[in-house]
This record gives sequence, C-alpha cells and structure tokens, in this order.
Amino acid sequence: MASHPLFRAFKANKASFGAWLTLPGTFPARTLAQASPHLDWVVVDCEHGLIPLVPGVAESVSAIQGARPGGGPSAIVRIPATGVTASSSWQIKHALDAGARGVLVPMVSTAEKASEVVADSLFPPGGRRGFGSPFTHGIWGVTVPEYLEAANKHILIMVQIETKEAVENVRAIAAVEGIDAVFIGPYDLSISLGYPPPSPDPHPEVEKVIQKIREEAHAVGTKCAIFCTSGAQGAIRAKQGFDMINVTSDTGSMTEGIAKHLADASGQ
Repeated sequence: MASHPLFRAFKANKASFGAWLTLPGTFPARTLAQASPHLDWVVVDCEHGLIPLVPGVAESVSAIQGARPGGGPSAIVRIPATGVTASSSWQIKHALDAGARGVLVPMVSTAEKASEVVADSLFPPGGRRGFGSPFTHGIWGVTVPEYLEAANKHILIMVQIETKEAVENVRAIAAVEGIDAVFIGPYDLSISLGYPPPSPDPHPEVEKVIQKIREEAHAVGTKCAIFCTSGAQGAIRAKQGFDMINVTSDTGSMTEGIAKHLADASGQ
C-alpha cells in the first residue's frame, strides 16, 4: 500500500516515534522493526552508519517494510552526505529506488539546496527523478502504474538543520515547496554553534536555537523532527510539539540493554 505510518502521523498532526538503524543486513533491520508496535518509522543511516546505498539499503528497507502483517514501519533513508555544491541526486535516486518511504538529507543549509533535494526526489512534472528500477514497486507492494501515481504524494522529503547557516535560513528552507519536515541534528548543530555536543541534553544556548527551529518550521506549516537518545527525552520533545522524534538506535539499545542486565546480574 502507498500510505505508511509516518505519512499518516504527519497528516493527523500526531507525534511520531522512531529509531535509528546503523547495522547492515536483513536481520538487524527486521529485529528493530519488530521490536515495538509503537514504532512508526526507522531511519536507515547511510551517512554515519555502516549500511551501503547499494544493495544494503534495499535489503534493509525490504526487511523493515515486511516486518509486520500489513506493512512495517516507514523506512526512511539518510543518504551519506551533501556539500554546498555537491550533487545529492544519485544518492537520493538509489535510496528511493530501494523502496524508501522517505529521504533524509544531511547538511542542508540553504533554500536553494532544499529545492534541489525536492527536484531529485519527485518524478516529473514535480521534479526530475528518473524511473527504471524493476524492484521499487514490489517493495511497496503495488503495481508500476500505482507506484508512479503514488510516489510523489507519499514519499516524505526531509532535510537536516545542523549548521549555523541553516539556522539563519531555516524559515526559507522550511518554506520550500515539497519539503515535508526539517530534522534537527543536535550533535552537529551544537558543534557548529561552538558548543559541546549533548550529554545527554543540549547546552541551554543550543536549546534556545532548537526551539527557534521548531517555531520557524511550524510558522510555515512544515513538520519539525529531532534526534533523541532515549524515550524520556522523546516524551519531553513530544510535549514541546515536535512532530517526528527518534528515541533510540540499534547499537544504543544493544549496549544499554547488555550493560543493564550484566549490572543487575552482578549486583552492581
């Protein structure tokens, strides 16, 4: 089916919770996607994770979207990287041809770059994305004509706000037609503003910027997402009005779970 959990949460103006996938392979993706009925989406991280765009993303996306009867969480792919002048077109093409329900593009600092991201993510006449994959429609569980009809409507296009320049341009970036959400990367944002990274919470001055980004995005009708490292952080962000909230990662949960059980067993 073309619709998916994160798309529906955005339409319902409801906070949506997800998790980060950094490990390659079908089974890590499937295990994470099956971990909770409250999981709306999974970001497949090709920027700082170990998952290659080809063929790793297609394997992870297929495992995530087939994790539950009737469809799993929304699989969102974070492409490896972009620069001020570097083209992200080929990265977005690989991510979406792998069946992703959305794309997350890091280090977007201008409205011009955001417009390029939109163009690369949409089929004509809305954009310049090419068609040709024999696999994409099958991963979605639809026919080729159904995919071509639904893709531009149901694929979510998100860009990360994580530089000083992006903060200065955030309203213009968020207002670009076709951008569904701006995503706050609190670690790079903190560093770029001259503050230490969150430990676990951001510096108070960075927190002011985070709230400003949320307000600017909402002022132009665009969703605002943020990366958190725990459910407790995520609950606070939901109360503040963030729309899309990461609450954990595969490696983070694995490390925390093992450490807790060993501490309990050893009486530490």
